[in-house]
Amino acid sequence: MAENSDLNFVQGTPAVVIDKVSMTYRTTSRTRQNALSSSSGWAGLKNAVKQSKAVEVTALKELSLVVEHGESVGIIGRNGSGKSTLLKLVGGQVPPTSGAVYATSTPVLLGVNAALLPGLSGDENIVLGCLAMGMSRRQIDEKYDAIVDLSGLEDAIHMPMKSYSAGMASRLRFAIAASIDPEILIIDEALNTGDAQFKDRTRKRMMELLDQAGTVFLVSHSMATISDLCNRAIWIDQGELISDGEPAAVIKWYRLFTQKMAAGDRVGALKLRRRMIQDLEIADVSDRNSARRAGA
Repeated sequence: MAENSDLNFVQGTPAVVIDKVSMTYRTTSRTRQNALSSSSGWAGLKNAVKQSKAVEVTALKELSLVVEHGESVGIIGRNGSGKSTLLKLVGGQVPPTSGAVYATSTPVLLGVNAALLPGLSGDENIVLGCLAMGMSRRQIDEKYDAIVDLSGLEDAIHMPMKSYSAGMASRLRFAIAASIDPEILIIDEALNTGDAQFKDRTRKRMMELLDQAGTVFLVSHSMATISDLCNRAIWIDQGELISDGEPAAVIKWYRLFTQKMAAGDRVGALKLRRRMIQDLEIADVSDRNSARRAGA
């Protein structure tokens, strides 16, 4: 993990440029008939492997976005729509099948860059996680109390992390990731974990990041979280960008779409989906001189 750049980025200038990015995975599949006809045991397993064929699964269709410093972008959509895939591409965890992602600094992907060890205590993991993100021991000492306070773990910070609940571990990862004042922070569902006090603390921290001309990408199924914390929202469905704009408007159309789907009105839902795509303005990514490839 590279240390933060000393450059001062100005709100309203590009932070992340996503240039015609798509993601396709190759996997294997068997037909239902072959699966049912396969015999049991080792011979059946070998036969099944022979009958398997390679297939391509499109997780994200060609997509272009320009995200500026000071923007907090909420990403919404049904399960399997490509939201987490988009975050991995922005964070540089996986390379796109086509296109490129450019960023003015290395994005911090919550819960990934702060790779913690279950056998160590919470306070030991704070040191480990911060060192992994390029901080010095002096910086860690200066940030330690703020990290513990943000995590809300109190005395549990001295217990082994393997004794933590999933929520406690997520809170610690968020506190560590947010401690380095990243220019670009990527969060996948982390804010839905924890009590009201923790959510208030994370909201305050995100507002501080935005005030520092930071950029936040947030995936959440909570529309209230998107409304409260984001000044821009994008809706992705089946790997395709459907809508991009003010959170209230994007959430309104997304809710109407899901309501139609839940009511069995698939025709009406697809008409709405097509209309949103037709109204979508494709981002102009021609000016990307101030950004570099994400993950580089």
